[in-house]
Amino acid sequence: MWLQKIDLKDPLVAADILSSRPGFAFLDSAMHQEKLGRYSYVAADPFAQLTVYGNQAYWNGLPEKGDPLDVLQRYLMQFAFDETVERHFPFQGGCIGYVGYDYGRCLEVIKDYPEKQDKEPDISFCFYDVVLAFDHVTGESYLFSSGFPEKKPEKRAVRAKKRLNQFYDWLFSPSNKTPVVEKPVIPSLKWQSNFTKERYCQAIETVKNYIRQGDIYQANIAQSFSTEIPDDFQAWPFYRQLRHINPATFGAYLSWGDEVIASASPERFVLLQDNHVETRPIKGTSRRSSDPEEDRLAAEELLHSDKDRAENIMIVDLLRNDLSRVCTADSVDVTGLCRLESYAGVHHLVSVVTGELRPENSASDLLRACFPGGSITGAPKIRAMEIIAEIEKLARGVYCGSIGYIDFGGNLDFNIAIRTVTLSHNKAVFQVGGGITLLSDPEAEYTETLTKAAKIFESFGTSVSEIA
Repeated sequence: MWLQKIDLKDPLVAADILSSRPGFAFLDSAMHQEKLGRYSYVAADPFAQLTVYGNQAYWNGLPEKGDPLDVLQRYLMQFAFDETVERHFPFQGGCIGYVGYDYGRCLEVIKDYPEKQDKEPDISFCFYDVVLAFDHVTGESYLFSSGFPEKKPEKRAVRAKKRLNQFYDWLFSPSNKTPVVEKPVIPSLKWQSNFTKERYCQAIETVKNYIRQGDIYQANIAQSFSTEIPDDFQAWPFYRQLRHINPATFGAYLSWGDEVIASASPERFVLLQDNHVETRPIKGTSRRSSDPEEDRLAAEELLHSDKDRAENIMIVDLLRNDLSRVCTADSVDVTGLCRLESYAGVHHLVSVVTGELRPENSASDLLRACFPGGSITGAPKIRAMEIIAEIEKLARGVYCGSIGYIDFGGNLDFNIAIRTVTLSHNKAVFQVGGGITLLSDPEAEYTETLTKAAKIFESFGTSVSEIA
């Protein structure tokens, strides 16, 4: 591993320079917190890509035999190393990408699952030999270069040095000036939802009837907003606008050919670091106010909401069960229950569930056991997913899947892909939803979806009042 300390404190500067390069990826802790939002990562120019459609995996476009998550693990093992330097940086090289929600139909038998309308992969990971890592607590930043895909030590060392120098030149060569990124000029967009307010409220009552019948305890129902975007729509300036309006601890931007993913997620799906596992489900939301006293009262009301606490605790139980499938006996623990966390537009209730991964299990085993995250399905998970499919009648794509990294040492960190926009084929799509329990009020649930959507609409230059 080659590394070089660099004089850049703001990852956005590096991202601006590299955003037009092939396979650009930005794991963006725009909302800095000492623990959750400490690191950001910038990468580009990957040496390989793994894509998955249904149960078929492709490595650099060529089909691979076997279960897709096993294929992913096999390639990670081919480039495995334990040579991490500056060890407090968790990610120093590996793959960055997403597992879309719809891949869940390949892990479990989900009846009558809707067909995907687009041709985007269910899973997509780019493999990076060079990563720029930023520590927002210390202000340090480094270039890490592994030398992969070369495997022989001498050739790896030569490539690692060459690639490190190449990225350094891209960042600091006088001829490569930092581009000026203007605020995006977005024309008036005509948004459509797959639900009217009346139909969404009816959907809530349908879920409540399923709960009364004993099918489920809760299900997460989302409405999907979509619009046509012009040919000259500028995705990167849009993302800069989104992160400015709605900074998040687990933001992400992936620009891979015709597909761009822009995420301002506040939620961690799962972290695996040195066999320690952590998941942080969000359940419970209230709108923030610019008036300090109103904002405080909204937070207090959320903290003491029987409905929101019950919703959160149900998912905590589900995640304890998921982690128990791959973690050591008696290691699964709830280290935080229904804590308040505040973001740009909303307050959330967040819990923390931890465990220790069994030695025989890998990162892909952990994903297989827990995906998709229980906070965006409901409980029990399989029946909730069937009800979601029945009511929403749309494949979700990346939404409610997960975006993050798996490093060459087998560690990972993924978000839950909420507050996430997909830009492809001249179309912008994003979804917003909420957990429905027997205590849910349909009107309040509909309003909650608009509260979650407000900052995204604002980033597009649209007011949520124009939609409601």
